[in-house]
Amino acid sequence: MNAIATIAGREIRDGLRNRWALGAVLLMAGLALTLAFLGSAPTGVVGASPLEVTVVSLSSLTIFLVPLIALLLSHDAIVGERDRGTLLLLLSYPLSRWQILFGKFLGHLSILTVATVLGYGAAGAALAFAAGEFDADSLGSFARMVGSSVLLGAVFVALGYLISATVRERATAAGLAIGIWLVLVLLYDMALLGLLVADQGRTISAAAFNWLLLLDPADIFRLLNLAGLSKTSLFAGMAGLAEQMQFGRAVLLTALAAWVAVPLALAAFAFSRKEP
Repeated sequence: MNAIATIAGREIRDGLRNRWALGAVLLMAGLALTLAFLGSAPTGVVGASPLEVTVVSLSSLTIFLVPLIALLLSHDAIVGERDRGTLLLLLSYPLSRWQILFGKFLGHLSILTVATVLGYGAAGAALAFAAGEFDADSLGSFARMVGSSVLLGAVFVALGYLISATVRERATAAGLAIGIWLVLVLLYDMALLGLLVADQGRTISAAAFNWLLLLDPADIFRLLNLAGLSKTSLFAGMAGLAEQMQFGRAVLLTALAAWVAVPLALAAFAFSRKEP
């Protein structure tokens, strides 16, 4: 554990030195504050709590921003060390390859966690100061949104490590990272919608549709935060999907955790066979 913590600390220091952590916190906080105050403006009309509307706004932001930051952080974690000539130095230490990979993963995830918690927390605190106290349900929805945002970030950090452990050039890793972001965040839902329109309910049942949603971590996040909660599903326009959803919160969280574990395990396997 000391070796893993040492590697994680090294990644955190590198992130601080490269202004990654500061830049991510400022970006998350700036966008979150903007959405919190602009998005909560019409709450008096719809009768919603400002924090509940903010959960919807920040969930939509998370789906696009957190995966992109995670992939930018992690896509060159291994191949970048190889290009800089520091991978041989790392492998010369009395550390196993899985310790190196897991330590680097924890370091990058720590940077992303701090950026998410501080950025979204600043927006929540500012909104609480401006609007007064919130009820327990609204606070619970906000806390679950922040926690699941970190878990979604962990998924894409793990995917970034899988890319980095399997390619030989940083440019290839960067291209694949952008490609994965486009597919999982944008194109998968468009393809799924096209499939549903073409099928017209003949083959794909509601149960099959629910399982198809589990094949995309961004959709699992949507189900958790936009369709999985009764209040926010109404404001997000996903009340119909919420009625058809067959999976509870525990199943969705397990699926999202599996999206972390499987790519990270594959990355460890690829790294164990990678030539330095």
